[in-house]
Amino acid sequence: MTDFLDKAQLRRLMIKKRRSHPTKVWREKSNLVCDRLESLALFQKAKTVLAYFSFKQELDLSVLFNKSDRKWGFPRCVGKSLHWHSWETGDKLLVNDFNICEPSPQAPIIASQEVDLILVPAVAIDRFGYRLGYGGGFYDRFLSLEQWSNKPTIGIVFDEAYLPKLPSDPWDLQVDYICTELICEQLK
Repeated sequence: MTDFLDKAQLRRLMIKKRRSHPTKVWREKSNLVCDRLESLALFQKAKTVLAYFSFKQELDLSVLFNKSDRKWGFPRCVGKSLHWHSWETGDKLLVNDFNICEPSPQAPIIASQEVDLILVPAVAIDRFGYRLGYGGGFYDRFLSLEQWSNKPTIGIVFDEAYLPKLPSDPWDLQVDYICTELICEQLK
């Protein structure tokens, strides 16, 4: 299927498929992903985790945010960059130009040396760890920065979006692990 579609076509198809899930199914699958993450040793050891707020019916990880003594960081889009701020339940959230929730600019910044793990949202991920995002390149630029490049990453997608092979470009970066409602495993 993916051999005949370019990234934009595949992105539209996968988002449409993802958004067709009834709320109950989406919630069940999100909870299964959270359960799988919690059982992963890499996640259990992590003290500071970068995550995301669900957008366009991405798998929702919010049940994790209240269950632990971890420090959580979330991105703010500033120009073409992601800036990471700490956030706790009850802290103020803003909605950015992309209609994505993000922490207040006044929230404390999280330095790279504090971070143990990065949970990466995706539209799709292939068996080699290449991810298809929304096309803005925010995560590829962020993860290519020297201070972030050695942090372990887990791509989060529905199992139906875990594909054999995605179209990729030289600037596309791979995630280290994949987590779906069915599996959580190391890719590279």
